[in-house]
Amino acid sequence: MALLNFRRKEAPAPVLPTAEIEAFLQEYSIEVMPRTAEKVEDFRTLLPDGTRIYIAHIEGTPIEDMVATAKRLNTDGYRVMPHFPARIIKDKATLADWIARYQGEADVKQALLLAGGVTSPHGDFSDSMQLMETGLFDQAGFERLHVAGHPEGNRDIDTDGTMTGVTAALKWKNEFQTRTDAKMAIATQFAFEAKPIIAWADSLKEAGITLPVHIGIAGPAKLQTLIKFAIACGVGPSLKVLQKRALDVTKLLLPYEPADVISELALHKAANPDFNISHVHFFPLGGIKTNATWAIENGGDAAQPANAV
Repeated sequence: MALLNFRRKEAPAPVLPTAEIEAFLQEYSIEVMPRTAEKVEDFRTLLPDGTRIYIAHIEGTPIEDMVATAKRLNTDGYRVMPHFPARIIKDKATLADWIARYQGEADVKQALLLAGGVTSPHGDFSDSMQLMETGLFDQAGFERLHVAGHPEGNRDIDTDGTMTGVTAALKWKNEFQTRTDAKMAIATQFAFEAKPIIAWADSLKEAGITLPVHIGIAGPAKLQTLIKFAIACGVGPSLKVLQKRALDVTKLLLPYEPADVISELALHKAANPDFNISHVHFFPLGGIKTNATWAIENGGDAAQPANAV
């Protein structure tokens, strides 16, 4: 006979799809890396046709691997958006070479421009604005350029914890959109709490920033995995949502799912059609298949994979 007879805590019932959530998840995007993409046998059994797939360029990843991944995904019918991290690009010639490779081998027409995660620049560039000022993306006829956003601030830019620097950078990029033919948007770091996200998005409108927002959302994953990534990526106050969950022994071993934050954002969007968050961008921290399955179960017809079984 057991000395301690705890009742097993049942897993929470899955969130049933709603019209608001289905609408909010339409045309969601997802992020992969060459090494994570290699583990997926067939993306078309997981993702809708035409899904925008960002390819994260981590320091040390050969450009050949990035281009090969882009080529595979483009061949599969997806809109490929590789990262261009300014601080790991040596010079303008290297940038031009990357653009030429992506276009020539993988027909890439979209890019996410960001400073990148390294502390010291490897060459001439330290931020995404310098990449934009080269004019190379316009010359190459890129149809879409996304830039990074940080709903909870960025300590690398604003060491005092304010939003001064990141807001000024977004104002500059907002003005840049008037000088390019490419469509632009803000793709953000992930956060776990809806109310601060809504407040940040509203503050952009108040600051005259009209770029639509593709909000970063962490996909389903083990709690320990999310906390590790959140700390490494500099996620701010909303990290307390995970920390509070970790203190609840009944939830500690259950996987995190983004149902709460997505539900609240979806309801806000439905009630405020002019809300500037236009799309969801998933970070599949618990695996691409796990994230895609969650989207399939909650996103309705628009989230069904290209080759639905």
